[in-house]
Amino acid sequence: MTDRFFPYRIDRRFQAPLWMLGVRDGVDGVTLTGDGRFRATFGLLRLETELENLSGAHVTTGYRWYKAIGPRLSFVDDGLTFGTNTDAGVCVHFDQRVRRVIGFRDHSAVTVTVADCDGLVEAIG
Repeated sequence: MTDRFFPYRIDRRFQAPLWMLGVRDGVDGVTLTGDGRFRATFGLLRLETELENLSGAHVTTGYRWYKAIGPRLSFVDDGLTFGTNTDAGVCVHFDQRVRRVIGFRDHSAVTVTVADCDGLVEAIG
């Protein structure tokens, strides 16, 4: 199997602050690797786990900009967001928590605002 890359859809209104965080259009996003890994990059931040650790994924929509743009932690749980737009993203759930990227707790889910949300959900299956 070859790598499948899902770049972020970057809202141009937020491009400058995201650029300052190191997020690059067409470079950062989610990769499902040929050797069975899920990798999400967001500038210098990176979350990685085995594809077998993914327990599901679904599309979420309609975010508020102040809750969606940038790297964010959920106030409700230990979820992580790599946000680049306010329209839509994919929430990916893990069987086993993934080592924390930011914050103090390991993550049970990550939301990624990729350009092809339905494609990522389908690829994760």
